[in-house]
Amino acid sequence: MQSLRFKAIDNLTSGNHEVNVEGSAKITSIFGENVFTLKTARDFLSDDAYKSLLGSIKTGQKIDRHVANQIAAGMRQWAEKKGVTHYTHWFQPLTGTSAEKHDSFFTLKGDGTPLDQFEGDALVQQEPDASSFPSGGLRATFEARGYTAWDPTSPAFIMHIGQGMTLCIPTIFVSYTGESLDYKAPLIKSIEALNKSAVEVCHYFDRNVTKVHVNLGWEQEYFVVDEGLANARPDLVMTGRTVFGHTPAKGQQLEDHYFGSIPERVYAYMRDFEYEAYRLGIPLRTRHNEVAPAQFECAPIFEELNLAVDHNTLLMDVMSRVAKRHKLKVLLHEKPFAGINGSGKHNNWSMGTDTGVNLLAPGKTPKTNLMFLAFFVNTIKAVHDHADLLRASIASAGNDHRLGANEAPPAIISAYIGHYLNKVLEEIETRVSDKFDEQDEVMLKLDIHKSIPELLLDNTDRNRTSPFAFTGNKFEFRAVGSSANCANGMLILNTIMAETLANFKKEVDALIEKGDKKEVAIMQVIKTYIKESKKVLFEGDGYSEEWTKEAAKRGLPNLKTTPIALDPLVSDKAKKLFEKHNVYTHSELEARHEIELEKYLKIVQIEGRVIGDLAGNHILPASIRYQNMLINNIKGLKDIGVPEKSYKAQLNILEEISEHINKVQALAFEMTEARKKANALTDTREKAIAYCDKVKPYFDEIRYHVDKLELLVDDSEWELPKYRELLFLR
Repeated sequence: MQSLRFKAIDNLTSGNHEVNVEGSAKITSIFGENVFTLKTARDFLSDDAYKSLLGSIKTGQKIDRHVANQIAAGMRQWAEKKGVTHYTHWFQPLTGTSAEKHDSFFTLKGDGTPLDQFEGDALVQQEPDASSFPSGGLRATFEARGYTAWDPTSPAFIMHIGQGMTLCIPTIFVSYTGESLDYKAPLIKSIEALNKSAVEVCHYFDRNVTKVHVNLGWEQEYFVVDEGLANARPDLVMTGRTVFGHTPAKGQQLEDHYFGSIPERVYAYMRDFEYEAYRLGIPLRTRHNEVAPAQFECAPIFEELNLAVDHNTLLMDVMSRVAKRHKLKVLLHEKPFAGINGSGKHNNWSMGTDTGVNLLAPGKTPKTNLMFLAFFVNTIKAVHDHADLLRASIASAGNDHRLGANEAPPAIISAYIGHYLNKVLEEIETRVSDKFDEQDEVMLKLDIHKSIPELLLDNTDRNRTSPFAFTGNKFEFRAVGSSANCANGMLILNTIMAETLANFKKEVDALIEKGDKKEVAIMQVIKTYIKESKKVLFEGDGYSEEWTKEAAKRGLPNLKTTPIALDPLVSDKAKKLFEKHNVYTHSELEARHEIELEKYLKIVQIEGRVIGDLAGNHILPASIRYQNMLINNIKGLKDIGVPEKSYKAQLNILEEISEHINKVQALAFEMTEARKKANALTDTREKAIAYCDKVKPYFDEIRYHVDKLELLVDDSEWELPKYRELLFLR
């Protein structure tokens, strides 16, 4: 019987993969057509309802239930005009994906008359069962009640799935007792915490600032492979990555894929998912080939953080669904293939005022440059003081494979700011004296803006090995994994920045009260922060062994594995920090720690089972079949009297194959025994560490012997699609 591998290859060469792509319309004519934007709301709401919705979005004012009824009626009217029959509260539980439960507008009156209805209560709040979502011990199964609550700042949208359409209402997800059970609720709290601290610091420079918004521009990397080939790989189906696979002769070493011509089949897929994204108001702007073969990237225009996170989560769902139409499979795992680049989700983070100022962009005057310096140095100080929390925010089983290899940043959190800004900070540290005189004040007013020219925007080079890099008018958090929810890293960055800015204001105010002029006090604290945080700055190669040693000397944490990297989440320091800024309670932090540990160990557990299954049911049978072929060949040659030296090659291959077969079988057994011991542990952290330290090391050992067998066994006997096919055949 022909294997799935060769059927998939046959289908690739003979099958028709053309899909009718609608994405030929002008983007501006379709952008946001399936979104209940403010412009759309103006057409379907009364003046009072529109003003109430606008006030909620802009200033967070509460919408009363009477007005909510009007907004719900307007939403239903708009959706029904487009053919929608159902609605759902769309939320982001701690599973890492989005969730939804659909209800129809249809209901019956008391006399049995059918009626379409969508009231304010259904818009504002729902009660999903929620018993199977991760809670980290916050709720027992018999206390499963959870609530979804409408987030007006992220507009409702219509999702097309096949021929059906559903009105999706972005919501937060909380427990019966009010604890957050999702990514969105703490993200919104962190945005408000940063806004409060940032506005207070902005008032040193501009009293007209009333709000600081956080912006995010994510870059989504992903792989695209043929669906038939992917389905012939049980490891891709079950884990999203290949646990076996020998490096092909040609990988990414020629660097010919990066920014190259986009393959036609992938190009059609890109156009298709972009078309869906535009209709959903996702402002995609960039698409290109990435470094590894079969790897690509898309990126949008910057948006306010909460909406940007929703859009990225939504896009990952859209990309996966649209891929099926093209008989393709999109891989969002951080490291689906060994030996080539993994995939990240670079988070470009910045802050802006309601007066139109980017707080991380150098200005044209001494005052605006001093404001830039304040926020720039505070960001570096936040990264320095809370590097362990940033590392925890990007910890996952998938990212452990990626960090520190093939152009991904290392697990050591450092910041790259470029040669020019390093010189500026060094100048401040050395030229600003501890006691200011009149000449110092002249220097502050005249020299700062000369040191930070506008050209700086083009003078900050990229460092692919840096986890946290300044790129002109924003910081790029490069260490975030491709499958992650952006909110996790961003809410921690927001919170540590809120804390650092609050401390900055306290220290500046203390100096002002002692009699220092405002500008002098600001520069004094900036100088102190530069001294205290400069050890987190690194301009060199983050992959080098020298950096690992240097980072250890500097006292920077190097938390290489997820179970250990998650520990800072539940430190006393973290609990005080998040409680102070009303982002997480102690119990919420402990729950998230527990959830992430469970997620890690379950993923490693599944991968171990898949490795055992593939070894026993695919690798060894194919290898033994070829072993028997060699035995019969040798036996036949021997029987007809051919001298042994004439079949020495067959004997050597047979011996080598036999050795690898024995190793695979023995190591798979040992791995299973190690899993049993790990499963016997009751403490989640201990179990996760056991899977990391005692079970996972077998993965690479088994892989080594399997990959050797792949090179030795007759290609026609090998059932699993090889890297050369997965990466290069479309």
